[in-house]
Amino acid sequence: MQVYKTRGVCSQAIQFELDGDTIKHVNFIGGCSGNTQGVARLVEGMKVKDAIAKLEGIHCGPRPTSCPDQLAKALKEAANTSIQ
Repeated sequence: MQVYKTRGVCSQAIQFELDGDTIKHVNFIGGCSGNTQGVARLVEGMKVKDAIAKLEGIHCGPRPTSCPDQLAKALKEAANTSIQ
């Protein structure tokens, strides 16, 4: 299980587990419970690159980021780490 500390959003962190290039499990710590649970369930079983493509760049109101965007950042960081 990996943990990503979020920045600029209501959730404090995202816990996630990958199985190769597939998202196995996602859990947001804090944030809007219904929305974060929905995002987590939608991406489970999805390929990392597909989830990044769908979530990256989503804003939350006037904020330049969102919980889905933060998940994309977490997945990008994990993907880059696994390549090295």
